[in-house]
Amino acid sequence: MSKTLFPFFLLFFGFVKSQNITVDDTYTPAQLVQDVLVNNGCIQISNVSVSGGNFSNGENSFGYFNANGSALPFAEGVLLTTGKLSSAVGPNSNFSDDGTGMNWTGDSDLNTALGLSNTFNATVLEFDFISNTSQISFEYIFASEQYLSNPSPNQCSYTDGFAFLLKPVGGSSYQNLAVIPGTTTPVRVNTVRGNGTICPPANETYFDAFNTGNYPTSFDGQTKILTAEAAVTPGILYHIKLVIADEGNARYDSGIFLRAGSFIATKNLGPNRLIATGNPLCPSEILTVDATEIGATSYQWFENGIAIPGATNPTYTINHTGDFSVDITINANCTLTGSIQIEAAPTLNINQDLYVQCDTNFDGLDTFNLAAIQNTLFTSLPTGFQIAFFDSPTSTTPLATNFTTSIPYQQIIYARVTNIQNCYGNIPVTLKVNIFDKVFTTESVSLCSGNSITLSAPLGYTAYTWNTSPILNTSSILITAAGSYTVTITDANGCTNTKTFLVTSSEAATIIEVLVNDFEENLTAQIHVQGNGDYEYALDGGLFQTNPIFNLAEPGEYQITVNDRNGCGLSSISFFALSYPKFFTPNGDGFNERWRIENLDKKGLENSRIYIFDRYGKLLQQILASGDGWNGLYNGQMMPSSDYWFVMELTNGRTVKGHFSLKR
Repeated sequence: MSKTLFPFFLLFFGFVKSQNITVDDTYTPAQLVQDVLVNNGCIQISNVSVSGGNFSNGENSFGYFNANGSALPFAEGVLLTTGKLSSAVGPNSNFSDDGTGMNWTGDSDLNTALGLSNTFNATVLEFDFISNTSQISFEYIFASEQYLSNPSPNQCSYTDGFAFLLKPVGGSSYQNLAVIPGTTTPVRVNTVRGNGTICPPANETYFDAFNTGNYPTSFDGQTKILTAEAAVTPGILYHIKLVIADEGNARYDSGIFLRAGSFIATKNLGPNRLIATGNPLCPSEILTVDATEIGATSYQWFENGIAIPGATNPTYTINHTGDFSVDITINANCTLTGSIQIEAAPTLNINQDLYVQCDTNFDGLDTFNLAAIQNTLFTSLPTGFQIAFFDSPTSTTPLATNFTTSIPYQQIIYARVTNIQNCYGNIPVTLKVNIFDKVFTTESVSLCSGNSITLSAPLGYTAYTWNTSPILNTSSILITAAGSYTVTITDANGCTNTKTFLVTSSEAATIIEVLVNDFEENLTAQIHVQGNGDYEYALDGGLFQTNPIFNLAEPGEYQITVNDRNGCGLSSISFFALSYPKFFTPNGDGFNERWRIENLDKKGLENSRIYIFDRYGKLLQQILASGDGWNGLYNGQMMPSSDYWFVMELTNGRTVKGHFSLKR
């Protein structure tokens, strides 16, 4: 271990000034116990002994100390160390590391109490006593050079041992009073340590500080003031042994500072009722404190150090915050003191216990932020109060901060103050989930080119917000362009839902052409259109169909109508389907007298040529498509009933061949 020495010139010019403790090792053991440590008439002391290091210069490892106006919390008292008493004197730039190589042994009772086997340099102060009351206590500070401010990792486990061992005289085993309050853990360097070094902190509440060079003792750190206490039987002879020793080796001294006059007989009035310890006085609770002590001749109660008039009974009733104490007179030489600190838990005023949210997936369930709810649950939550939420009054498992309800629409959970015992119980909190009353489907809308259209959201809601630029807040809007339009709809509960309109542009069709397979056995017409619409087709006023191909029963003139199913208009066109007659009857009755192909001129084919042959391939007649056709004569002679063939050379370059019948 190393310490930083202050430069001489600082000391010389007085820039650093501090007071150090003083020590005196000339006190007899009886004086240390009777006159310094005890010094009251409620405890009778006997059989005092002390042992420690046998230093060659006659110095002791125990004795009296005085704070000498320094920062040490105790004004005076008894000091037991594992080195020379004088080595404990500050400043902290000194290094207390005595007792090596002098055969200074440890202590077997300390080993047993702490489960050790390797203690050295034990200093022991022990005595017998009889108490007039049922409670004894004394105050102490543990200090050590092993509270290193800059340790290496292997030094984190270094720790000296000490114990305050108590048993009835003749008893078989000791009770160790030097423990962390509320536990059985012995107070040591590695069980009470602050943070700030590489060694892990432990029970920081009870650690005071790592000391700087101007501290009034030589020790590198110490605990806060701790109290050792025990219940005893009045009139019974007890033995107490105060022992401290180095562990592992004789290096790095430690010390126990015992406050002068602190070994007293006290009256235990029960645990303090504090918010910090979770047991304050609950609202409307009345606490009766009983100080009854056998042999007492009088009682006087105090509140905050001031005597309470008329409060002279063994019991006192408390219903509010304060520091209460009682003086119990046993005899002229013995007055006991008992004290209890009371804090009252405040009344918690509920600010809000109903929380409402809107569901977005229509199942009546939603996730609530319980941390945010905690902040608004009470009008004001006292500092240090810890709130948790549970799904039932008997549950012991807190709910997650982001809690998803499991009961649709409304669920009650329970808030509890978890660090205050038995004051508030379960506080019901209602989580309500509202849902929007309707599911909206996406609606497809057509907009005719050059026109406008009104998009209308469902009516009966409180607010509307469209995703337009600028944003519109009406239930309906007029649009002139295709696109996706979404309106956010808010209901009376503040819940929202959205409806989307997919607007597509549409227009009446432009008919490009009608393709007919003229002169085929099965006549068809296929309509070709152009336009940004959704079209259907009808032939000669018939039913509309989505297929643009029609079967034609016979040649002739037809009309096609094309309708935009989005309502943007109709388009129509007439066309001709061409075919040839399958027979003719030149019998003089005036009907079907000539074989002729009609309507060729409607398609600009009137100049086409037609050649007629008999069954043997003999050319009988050549005619123009625009002429009157064939009358069934060849060289003025009537041709017989039979099948005849033709070849038609169309002016569009196509050649059509077929046959027909002549019937008489």
